[in-house]
Amino acid sequence: MSKNLVIVESPAKAKTINKILGADFTVKASMGHVRDLPVKSLGVDLEHDFTPEYVVTDDRKKVVKELCDAAVGCDAIYLAPDPDREGEAIAWHLKAILEDKVPADKFFRVTYNEITARAVREAFANPSEIDQKRVNAQQARRVLDRIVGYKVSPLLWSRIHRGLSAGRVQSVALRLVCERELAILGFKPEAYWVFGAEVRKQIDPKDPFTVRLARIKGEKAEVKSPEQAEQIAKDLETRSLRVRGIVRREINKRAYPPFITSSLQQAGSRVYDYPPARTMKIAQKLYEGVDLGEGPVGLITYMRTDSFNLSQDARAAATQFITSQFGPEYLPEKPNFFKSRGGAQEAHEAIRPTDVNRTPESLAKALTPEQLNLYGLIWQRFVASQMAPAKIEQRTAEIETITPEGQVPDYLFRATASQVVFPGYMKVSGVERKVTKEKDAADKAEGEADEPEVEKLPSLEPGEPLDLLKWLSERKETQPPGRYSEASLIKALEENGVGRPSTYASILGTLYDRKYATREKKAVQPTDLGMKVNTLLTESLNALFDVQFTAHMEELLDEIEAGKVEWHHMLADFYKQFLAWMVLAKGPAADAGKVLRVLTALDQVKEWGPETKRGKRTYSDHKFTVSIRKQLDEAKKPLSMRQLESLGRLVLRYREQIPDLGEALAEAGLQKLLEETPPEPPRASTVAKLAALREVELEPPTERRGRKFDDRVFVESLQRRVDQQRELSPAQLQVLDRLVGKYSEKIPNFEALQESLELGQASGTEDNESQALLDQLKNVTDWKQKAGRDGKTYDDKAFYDSLSKQFGQRKSLSPRQRSALKRMVRRYAGGAKADEKPADG
Repeated sequence: MSKNLVIVESPAKAKTINKILGADFTVKASMGHVRDLPVKSLGVDLEHDFTPEYVVTDDRKKVVKELCDAAVGCDAIYLAPDPDREGEAIAWHLKAILEDKVPADKFFRVTYNEITARAVREAFANPSEIDQKRVNAQQARRVLDRIVGYKVSPLLWSRIHRGLSAGRVQSVALRLVCERELAILGFKPEAYWVFGAEVRKQIDPKDPFTVRLARIKGEKAEVKSPEQAEQIAKDLETRSLRVRGIVRREINKRAYPPFITSSLQQAGSRVYDYPPARTMKIAQKLYEGVDLGEGPVGLITYMRTDSFNLSQDARAAATQFITSQFGPEYLPEKPNFFKSRGGAQEAHEAIRPTDVNRTPESLAKALTPEQLNLYGLIWQRFVASQMAPAKIEQRTAEIETITPEGQVPDYLFRATASQVVFPGYMKVSGVERKVTKEKDAADKAEGEADEPEVEKLPSLEPGEPLDLLKWLSERKETQPPGRYSEASLIKALEENGVGRPSTYASILGTLYDRKYATREKKAVQPTDLGMKVNTLLTESLNALFDVQFTAHMEELLDEIEAGKVEWHHMLADFYKQFLAWMVLAKGPAADAGKVLRVLTALDQVKEWGPETKRGKRTYSDHKFTVSIRKQLDEAKKPLSMRQLESLGRLVLRYREQIPDLGEALAEAGLQKLLEETPPEPPRASTVAKLAALREVELEPPTERRGRKFDDRVFVESLQRRVDQQRELSPAQLQVLDRLVGKYSEKIPNFEALQESLELGQASGTEDNESQALLDQLKNVTDWKQKAGRDGKTYDDKAFYDSLSKQFGQRKSLSPRQRSALKRMVRRYAGGAKADEKPADG
């Protein structure tokens, strides 16, 4: 057995490194973190320097035992997790667990930025010690997050409902999303007018081109009233046009910097529509190693980085590659360097290929399509970053109206056309520009004009008259700001200093998992729940979830890592401020006399509602009332306004047993509750549907396009709403109907239950269209054969049978299903053609 134990995070990484190091080393995987704060308690000693209580997590106990067994008798243990804060903390926790097996001086920390034979062997030849400052920064972050989550989340439970969570960074990201949504909802469009003309030369070539009004009497053309627009249109009807001049400029378009984590996630989203979590999963595989025929090889450098730095070896390799493939003229006069943001880890590198000679084309057969897509982006961006600027010749034609002699021309039009005279870095780059129309500041060249470009401008001379083909005018309206895409939200987080490379993907994932936001056609849109949570947090704890404050905390964590700030002191300063904010968040205490008045009214209730169970918790109106009275009698803890309002709503719930409820609520200052519309009680059919699903074993959770779907969790959420005597929304009822249909074969006596379940009645409309479409397909006998596409199997006959069964159960289909049926009807009208594809519904 080897006397050298190496511990990394993942089995894939272990396999690649084991191949490099050989038989003298045993390489094991920790599977990520092995210790963390306990799940069911705060796990932080607030009275003694915020000391964390670490425990081996339940899902890592088997791994820890295997590592302990492997450590016995070893001469050396090499701790080789990733080269960042989380990796350093994993190494520290591993040492704490194993140090009773091996002497402390036999532990070695090994870091490398790429998993190649040269880099790994060099790292093991020069091991170091665990960087305690980096570990302290990670511990401080973990304690901060635990305090905020553990102390603030109950605020959401008491005012919205249990199970919600607040997060130090997650809630700030939600704030950005919600503030953008509020800006969209509050936006008031303003009208404006754009004028132009379609013109051509009076001699060949007479190809027409379009110009746009740019100046009126020397000022920028801004037309914002119908009266002004009408006057301009009237003026132009009497004018002719001539060329005033041609402005030429040569523009240098500089190369983009190589990718860092945030820009890679943005590119993955914009170019290939990959959610950030998916991009990072693909990149992780490329980093840890892909089998190219002789075992796994790491293809890119570490993918969690905020540094644009590149090693001298990487620059030299890029220079040699560019010279040999494109020529020396494609090298810049001086090497390209890119400045990282403040606080970036300059010791790290940007994301680049480990060997620039491994072109995407050479790896096409070894990589999956998505791996090849991402590797292609990384390779192109790296090579382009070391190339000369592109040179673009830009011509802007200035076209003026001809006015009576002695008067200054009062209308100036412009048209601009560009031509690449030297492609420079664009020789290998430009993928993103072809795919997306988005254009940010980094994409705009120095000196580039603001005018929209035309495809081609003819040769023009100053003073040359032009033929007017027609005047152009259009009324437009200002548009509201767009919702954040995943790419632009990550960019906003980065620009505001919120989060770090290792957290961007998880921030978005948390918003989706918590149902605070959804991803709709690339846009991140807050849900109603997300808006409620954000409103509560920003109203109650605005300073805590302020973007600038969160960015400041990230800076303090960076300073802990740099050794400039002591982590316990930072936590003490934070916690002092945090406690003050929490006191304000709880609001004023409820008046004890008003609480007593409501309790007195509730004393009249003789028949309390049954207890309800949600998850592991049991809820009882009577027990809640008793607990409030006990709290009032003991006078140890003041009652909150929230508790008083909850009592008031209990009075309304039992209004039939409380004759003087109006008087009681008025004396308690809760008369506003009388104005609230009581919720509609759930239909009997809704209760029956949920009862039927309780008898069925539902499918395990699934993940699609980066989102988790869990039938059991969804059904339980509906049951909680029904337990509160509230009817479901039309959308919830439709989904519930689909679930009943999905599990109909497992529901006992389903046929007998159909009438009482009232399936298909959620929308309140009869679906006659689906029945007609299904009838048209009844007589098809020659169905297309099954076909595979994008890793899925499509079968028209099975799809038709499925929809027929669903319609029979709930008497309606979704718009998407009806659309798929329409396509099938068109395809099979008169018999299906042999080369047509099966339905994709």
